[in-house]
Amino acid sequence: MATQKKIRVLMTKAGLDAHERGLMVVCMGLKDEGFEVIYAGLRQTPEAVLQAAIQEDADVLGVSSMCGAHNVFIKKLTEKAKAKGIDFKDMLLVAGGIIPDEDVPVLKEMGVSATFGPGTPIRDIASFIRENVTER
Repeated sequence: MATQKKIRVLMTKAGLDAHERGLMVVCMGLKDEGFEVIYAGLRQTPEAVLQAAIQEDADVLGVSSMCGAHNVFIKKLTEKAKAKGIDFKDMLLVAGGIIPDEDVPVLKEMGVSATFGPGTPIRDIASFIRENVTER
């Protein structure tokens, strides 16, 4: 019987944001949904997050922001990725937390595939990931 590779999701907080309770709920929920979840932790730089995603061979990179740093963090993250030849069509980039509606188009232009706010059911996040992760 062949075993299917689990989808690897690397989750992190944006910048100095330390509001991790919601992110931890999402991490546990995605584990319950059958994903392999790696939590990169708090106070990570875009460079460190990108390096961790590369080292962990992540299929999905999830960035959580509750303090308004998402635009700056993700801009730096995507610039660093582009410089390394990483395309966020191959590694799914998603964002969650408190993200104003007017920021969503800006994030999508940067390469974010989807944003998930507070109260998004875990099964909806899991379904989006399953439907959008590129086979590698």
